Amino acid sequence: MGGLAANGGKYGVLSVVAREAGVSAATVSKVVHRRRDVGERTRAKVEALLAEHGYVRPGEAEGRPPQILAVFRDLVGPYTLEVARGIVDAAAGFGAGATLGTTVARSMSAWLDECQKMGAAGLVIVISMLTEHDQRRVLDQGLPVVLIDPLSPPESEIPSIGVTNWSGARDAVAHVVGLGHRRIGMLAGRPHSLAGSARLHGYRAALDEAGIAYDPLLVRATDFDYDEAVVACVDLLGTTDPPTAVFAASDAQALGVLEAARRCGRLVPGDLSVVSFDDTSVAAMAAPPLTAVRQPFAEMGFEATRILLQLANGISPASQRVELATTLVVRDSTAALSTTV
Repeated sequence: MGGLAANGGKYGVLSVVAREAGVSAATVSKVVHRRRDVGERTRAKVEALLAEHGYVRPGEAEGRPPQILAVFRDLVGPYTLEVARGIVDAAAGFGAGATLGTTVARSMSAWLDECQKMGAAGLVIVISMLTEHDQRRVLDQGLPVVLIDPLSPPESEIPSIGVTNWSGARDAVAHVVGLGHRRIGMLAGRPHSLAGSARLHGYRAALDEAGIAYDPLLVRATDFDYDEAVVACVDLLGTTDPPTAVFAASDAQALGVLEAARRCGRLVPGDLSVVSFDDTSVAAMAAPPLTAVRQPFAEMGFEATRILLQLANGISPASQRVELATTLVVRDSTAALSTTV
């Protein structure tokens, strides 16, 4: 039956094995992915039936390298492109292949189905929402999944990768405070975003440490994209007491701030200092080059891929949550407060 196991009937085999072993499909999946939470007697029985039916684990047939799926909300902004590159490069370094996809036209549930159909080692899910039903499915079926910057807190058993959003944002705002700015605006992410919320709290912490009262009128919440940021910042700069510095929660938003400043006749950094979060490749190419909090994209891709392949081999990660350090890169978009402003 080897031909059946090597093609689209592969997961039909798993159902047959589950029935013959008298266990659930989730238990068979756990054995396939070498999860440790299966009794030895059950594991041996399932392994014997898998061998009898000619089942070959993903990546073990004819030396074919393991494949991983990386699913994004979209592949438009600079952040997602940098993370995608990190995952692809990391996968290659581990001798694996990577297939990229988005939830623009296909639901996350459909991607979980696709992972099983193509025999992938597992999924890396980037800035997306896993419903409670999908999370339960991941856990019940033992699907190897790692999240990067999840929009909402995942189940504690699902590993996630992120960065020190709070301290990174605090460093960014402390930088412009140190340049003499007291009226500091922020283009924040949406409130439901874990990363965006942490960056907003870091912004507020830096203000509090400097003895600057938080003014909600200086904060605008937008998606992490350019167009909304332009509109929001034009509105912010049009207030009666506008900011002299703006902290943007992403590079895409920071580019929107630069455009808004141009439309409002503000020079950067002469009239308005701008500091960003991400430090994707566009940050250094902006005019002027952006001061930005750098996320370690290559390391994020490496860690997510490493943990995913460990899970696929039944190895539990040392920690379910990994936070990587950020650094502030100072460029030409920030300057000391002008006394003429």
